[in-house]
Amino acid sequence: MEVTTSTTGDWRVQLKPLEASFEGRALQVAGPNNRVILEDVLVGEVWLCGGQSNMEWSLRASRDADVEIPSADSPAIRYLKMPHVARPEPQKNFLFDNPDNRHWRRCIPEEVEYCTAVGYYFVRRLQRRLKCPIGLIDASWGGTMAQHWCNKKSLLAVAEMKPYFDKFNEEMTAWNDGGGEEGAAKRYEVAVAEWEKKRAAAKAAGDREPRRPNRGPYENPAHKRQPAGMFNAMILPIAKFALRGVLFYQGENNSFTVGWKPFPETFPAIFKDWRAAFGDDKLPVGIIQIAGWSNRRSMTYDMNHHTNIVREVQHLTWERTPHSGLIVTFDTNSNGSIHPGRKLPVGERSARWALAEVYGAKAHNSNNPLEWRGPVYEAMKIDKDKIIITFKDGTDRSLRLDQDAALGFYIAGKDQEFHIAKARIATDKNRKPHVVVWSDEVTEPVAVRYAWSNLPLGSLMNGRELPAYPFRTDAWPLVPHQSTGEYKVDR
Repeated sequence: MEVTTSTTGDWRVQLKPLEASFEGRALQVAGPNNRVILEDVLVGEVWLCGGQSNMEWSLRASRDADVEIPSADSPAIRYLKMPHVARPEPQKNFLFDNPDNRHWRRCIPEEVEYCTAVGYYFVRRLQRRLKCPIGLIDASWGGTMAQHWCNKKSLLAVAEMKPYFDKFNEEMTAWNDGGGEEGAAKRYEVAVAEWEKKRAAAKAAGDREPRRPNRGPYENPAHKRQPAGMFNAMILPIAKFALRGVLFYQGENNSFTVGWKPFPETFPAIFKDWRAAFGDDKLPVGIIQIAGWSNRRSMTYDMNHHTNIVREVQHLTWERTPHSGLIVTFDTNSNGSIHPGRKLPVGERSARWALAEVYGAKAHNSNNPLEWRGPVYEAMKIDKDKIIITFKDGTDRSLRLDQDAALGFYIAGKDQEFHIAKARIATDKNRKPHVVVWSDEVTEPVAVRYAWSNLPLGSLMNGRELPAYPFRTDAWPLVPHQSTGEYKVDR
């Protein structure tokens, strides 16, 4: 196949679809004056894993690293770790700071430890079912917000983004007024010199020595987390790649102070913008719902926690985004950490979604669709002093309470004060299962919430032991703690 480059040296080749193959072959690109040969190229599926730290969390840092890394035996699963690069303007090329990182690694014991753990478990399950090579591109960066992964044009249309643009512009003005790189280097030298004096004095006095100045405040803001920064420098450079789908895990950093305010618009914009960038308006998107962290406090604190807003926005984005799925994770956190160590169930549930919805896989020895969703709330009905909750068909098969304990249910009356509730499974005259919820403290209930907390508990599942999605039956405004303003759901 031949192609003519543009005057700027740009060119693109669209290869015809090839059959999947585990045979490593050479791909040769030749021009008039040079030739590049890529060795050991496999043909298979390619998935993009994006988001923040829970997606970036490596296999070596996960709970099961001690058994998984030595057991890794998938050389036909390859992963590419994109560097942390942000820029104010769209980028064409990869900006690797270390040439040694510019290659794919195999999922074998010697190379797999820095693979995203969620991505590893996800593609490992896919390969076992699909029996073909799989490439995984890891474009994740800890501490990022939804607005970092969107197109700047989309963000400019969001009123709640103005403070973030203003802050970035102020930082850039200060950077330029301060002499840019040269000025920052001089300021850092002064800070280090002052620190050395203080350290020597503390050492002589037997006091605790001060910390060395961090380079962060002396780095170019244009290279840090910023609106559209990761979209420009980590997504656009790979936007000509052909993908089978995207797995995205982000939201924690929109769960602090006022970070939730732009989230109802910026989070769904990610998938619209990525689909536009990759030229595929039906690109499958697996949305991983955030878990929780910290300790439960008061009921008011729980009911109004920012994480509930993020999970609800993620759920609504799923409902409103064709060719997408939502993967539950709240039950995977056992220690209150913002980084749950158990990544295996997250990857496996994500694979269930992909196998069922992207690849059309069926259940074993059956023509029935592969189950991937837990119970999804559908409707409520008040029955005297109780509320009956029903779930969408196909997600409510054999409803059950884990260990027969009704955990995670809350109920409120017209005063909007929630109380921990009791619950039981029942069936109607048509044998459709439902959940009956009540509390002796609420004689006239009007609303139920489930797994609605900063660190949720929940025991409702279906016959496949897939957990129910967090839900609420009300649309009451929420006032997040340490924040300003009300969150109002747009159903």
